[in-house]
Amino acid sequence: MIRRFISKVFGRKTRAPGSGAHILPQARHGIRRDQLTDCALKTCETLTQAGFKGYLVGGAVRDLLLGKTPKDFDVATDATPEEVRRLFRRSRIIGRRFQIVHVMCGRETIEVTTFRSNEQKDTDEDDERPTDEHGRLLSDNVFGSMADDAARRDFTINALYYDVVREEVHDYFGGVADCKKRVLRMIGDPDTRFREDPVRMLRAARFAAKLDFHIDPETRRPVATLAPLLANIPRARIFDEALKLLMSGHALRGVHQLRAEGLHHGMLPLLDTILDDPVGERFINAALKTTDTRIAQDKPASPAFLFGTLLWPQVLLRWRALEAGGEKPQPALFIAMDEVLDAQRGQLAIPRRYDGMMKEIWALQPRFEQRGGQRPYRLLEHPRFRAAYDFLLLRAESGEVDLELGEWWTRFQDADDAERESMLKVDSSPRPRRKRKRKKPGETASTAPAE
Repeated sequence: MIRRFISKVFGRKTRAPGSGAHILPQARHGIRRDQLTDCALKTCETLTQAGFKGYLVGGAVRDLLLGKTPKDFDVATDATPEEVRRLFRRSRIIGRRFQIVHVMCGRETIEVTTFRSNEQKDTDEDDERPTDEHGRLLSDNVFGSMADDAARRDFTINALYYDVVREEVHDYFGGVADCKKRVLRMIGDPDTRFREDPVRMLRAARFAAKLDFHIDPETRRPVATLAPLLANIPRARIFDEALKLLMSGHALRGVHQLRAEGLHHGMLPLLDTILDDPVGERFINAALKTTDTRIAQDKPASPAFLFGTLLWPQVLLRWRALEAGGEKPQPALFIAMDEVLDAQRGQLAIPRRYDGMMKEIWALQPRFEQRGGQRPYRLLEHPRFRAAYDFLLLRAESGEVDLELGEWWTRFQDADDAERESMLKVDSSPRPRRKRKRKKPGETASTAPAE
């Protein structure tokens, strides 16, 4: 008991300034209840009616303050996962490291988390949270109060809580003001917080690009020094963060933000070789811009296609090198594909489930050069034709292949039979000679076996 008391008074870190919330009425923040989905409202109200706290939290509050429509809604509560589960018939507890509850309403899912704390439960052991030699947190699984929950969040703009009953925003660290100033600022000491979880540096770059915010100078200051700590993060987690950035609808800005902060070495080290080559830079910029446009128009975007574009400059470079060394074109391409995919596994850990689509898109590229005979018709029927065609247009836009090739395939798709016949080039490629079967001694044409 005495040891715990001494630790609390002298040894434990003090909570960051701002542990008391600044409560803003609706007239000050402008968020209305009717901007939330029915499921989000129902989840918060059900928790409140049961005697618990239930607040819309994080990115949804931030986006509403910025006049954006949130893609999803998260709720924070003081109820335990088991208590939340009992309140909602269509719900399930997920997670082992820290349990959360998914509440389902039709096709919508609301993620409900219990308030978490920055501090370990009182025990006879050291009260500080365990970290490795670099300061990275090894455990962060303790329930706490709403003030504790706000203090453990990364940026001020994400530590905002909206009370749907009173239509008030609880702001612990000046996040509303930072939203208005469009500044991204770390809660607490940036050096310590980045050491606790180096992925926060990638999140800073992603949020700055996505929201068009500038990073607070004090928040940015330790990034250059601490960027190498990303090497200690599991590659699968780095991939997840890369996917969020690339599929955010602001991938072009995000990739250049990564490079400006020097963080691409921890996420996309291949950017150095790509962006230093004029053709490769034009190709990647065109691919990212196209993906951003599709997402802005609510059209589907394929992660496999996007990662295929990121890796293509390396595939192309290796393919040309193998051809220069005497390898035939088609085998050289397949060797290059395998080598590049194997090499990137230690950098980004792109899941193998994407390999098939990437390889098919790459392998179809030489076939666009074959515009004679029945080959164009067979290519049109390929299941991956559309993705490969879009890929071809990016190559043409970047100057890797002639624009005429992309234009030809654009016309050929929409042309009628007569126009297609007129567009086909004479197929001058040598045809394989049919091997004649030699007759056995005494065998005549009538007794020879049918072929």
